[in-house]
Amino acid sequence: MRKILIVEDVEYNRDLLVQLLEDEYETLTAADGASGIEVAVRHRPDLILMDLSLPGVDGWEATRRLKARPETEAIPVIALTAHAMQGDEERARACGCDDYLTKPIDEDQLFAKLARLLGPGGPS
Repeated sequence: MRKILIVEDVEYNRDLLVQLLEDEYETLTAADGASGIEVAVRHRPDLILMDLSLPGVDGWEATRRLKARPETEAIPVIALTAHAMQGDEERARACGCDDYLTKPIDEDQLFAKLARLLGPGGPS
C-alpha cells in the first residue's frame, strides 16, 4: 500500500484527510514542518500533502528542505493551502511543490492529483 504523509497543523483537517485516504493509502501525519521533515526522512512516503501555513517551519520552507535532500527530493509534494491569491500557486511550485490544491479540499481533485503523481493503478 502506498504511503502518504499529511503535514497539517489543524487537527480537524488532518483527521478529515486521513479519513478520505485511509481506505486506499497508508497515512502518516505530522502537525508542523519540522516534524514533517523528520517523518519524511524516516518513512520515505510515496507522496506528501503539505499545508503551507504551519507553525515554526512553515510548509514553504519544509518543502524547500525536503527537495534539497537527496533522500527526499523525488517525493512528490502537493501544497494544501487556503492561499488562493494570484501568484500563490507559482510561489508554491517555485519552492518545490509538484502540485497545488486549495482548501476546502475538493475530494475529486485530490484523488485525480494523487493518481497523476503516483502513476496508474492507484495504490500498490
